[in-house]
Amino acid sequence: MRKPIIIANWKMYKNRAAAVAFCQALVPLLHTTEKADIVICAPFTQLDVLADALAGSAVGVGAQNFYPAAEGAFTGEVSLPMLQELGVRYVIVGHSERRELFHEDDMLVRQKVQAAYAAGIQPILCVGERLEQREQDMTVEVCSGQLLSAINGLTGTQLRTLIVAYEPIWAIGTGKTATAADAEQVISALRQAVAAQYGQAVADCVRFQYGGSVKPENISQLMAQPNVDGALVGGASLKAESFIQLVHYA
Repeated sequence: MRKPIIIANWKMYKNRAAAVAFCQALVPLLHTTEKADIVICAPFTQLDVLADALAGSAVGVGAQNFYPAAEGAFTGEVSLPMLQELGVRYVIVGHSERRELFHEDDMLVRQKVQAAYAAGIQPILCVGERLEQREQDMTVEVCSGQLLSAINGLTGTQLRTLIVAYEPIWAIGTGKTATAADAEQVISALRQAVAAQYGQAVADCVRFQYGGSVKPENISQLMAQPNVDGALVGGASLKAESFIQLVHYA
């Protein structure tokens, strides 16, 4: 049985004081967290205060980006060892905004996934299609290609712990959401793609999330799908009141 996982992606929002205030509002509302894992992925500047504010709670801290080298002449970049010092346990890899705005290709995404596993940090791998690709009926081809490229070279043991977020690019921050049936169809196909190469037992362990305008109003329908194991949440994760509704969707 795969445990659901709800992940907040704050993107480039909040300052340090706002991050602490969010945690102070959130933690008392966490009546029980046995049913789902909870992670907050915040900007680099907030990670240390976030880790302190969430200490002793069941909420994990994640980063939104990193560079795969442990150290070196990479001006402006942050390494996994640096993140580990701040208490980071999760990292987002291959988000469409990194692919689209910062030109991260499949090779770099694969390097990041492998580096995260080597460092003992859990990667959250994002895949998703553009609107024109969806209209050309290329969704499964594009997303499975991104997924299989990123996990190439991983062991079965590593794959069993993988978290994959299916985020259709056309639904991120637009207010448009894939229907629960659409999300299930794509994620089911992605699980089958993993099974075809690595076996059904491995594929059945992978946790697949849906991301893209997830809100309290649609979380129950999405989570009712047999292959949807969680949500990667943008705008609705910025307020503790709405985020806690997602966590307690059941």
